[in-house]
Amino acid sequence: MGRFLLKRFFQTILILIIISILAFSLIHIIPGDPVYAMLGTDISPEYHDQVYHSMGLDLPLVKQYFRWVGNFVQGQMGYSYHFKEDVSTLVARRLPPTLILGILSAVVSVILGLLFGIITAVRRGKPIDSVLTVLANIGIATPIFWLAVLLVFVFSLRLKLLPSWGFTFPWVDFGRSMKQMVMPVLCMSVGGIASYTRQTRSSMLEVIGQDYIRTARSKGLKESQIIKKHAVKNALIPILTLIGLTLRNSIGGSAIIERAFNISGMGSVMVEALSARDYVALQSGIVFLALITCVCNLLVDIAYAYADPRIRLE
Repeated sequence: MGRFLLKRFFQTILILIIISILAFSLIHIIPGDPVYAMLGTDISPEYHDQVYHSMGLDLPLVKQYFRWVGNFVQGQMGYSYHFKEDVSTLVARRLPPTLILGILSAVVSVILGLLFGIITAVRRGKPIDSVLTVLANIGIATPIFWLAVLLVFVFSLRLKLLPSWGFTFPWVDFGRSMKQMVMPVLCMSVGGIASYTRQTRSSMLEVIGQDYIRTARSKGLKESQIIKKHAVKNALIPILTLIGLTLRNSIGGSAIIERAFNISGMGSVMVEALSARDYVALQSGIVFLALITCVCNLLVDIAYAYADPRIRLE
């Protein structure tokens, strides 16, 4: 198992190196002068030269890359001329809301998706199976931005039950925080719940038809014990991949939700940096989100090793 984890760790490092090279290349593939692209052509030549030198653009390309990577590893991600602050400070301030929403939506997706998937498999062919399967198909096909607009219209404008914008940390104002997070978390969870329901149903139906399940039934075990101790445990192995994807997509793909509900997170930072051509913030943000993604994938690989004895044996 140690060799398996070591192999996955080195693969993660290699992926991060490739992504860092691609992100670093952003600032060099734009047409024209990158400083003028970020700050406009109205700046003075003196200020242009100052920014050009501070970004290290007067150094050889290879030296620029290693200098940027070295600073990034030390937590120095450069200075954002659009946000008027260090990128490391910007990330430290904007990342927590994205992480909180992403983790909450992933937890809700896993719990409800697994529950609905198990119910549809155990009650196959029953009315509840048909209802949950139809709802899962609708959830997969529902555009997230449309759902956000619909929720705001119903619960904020019409019923006036929930605030339509903003984010408050739970330790600052718990009640307001819960109200503000209901709609964003729901929007980010719908797709995951639907995917987990379909995948869990498929995995459960496959496991339930195995010989060892029939053997357990022939021994007189209760159906609830068979489902809990044998079927669910083996059906969860394919679901681990979806768990990593859900957390990764929730954190990396939060830009739409953050813009829809006016939440100051990393997703909105990336969109704003791209619009303003703030390549310093953009390239550091890309690598940082890629790092989170790789960590999620590594954790899923570790979970695979613990859940599947064949991986440990290999």
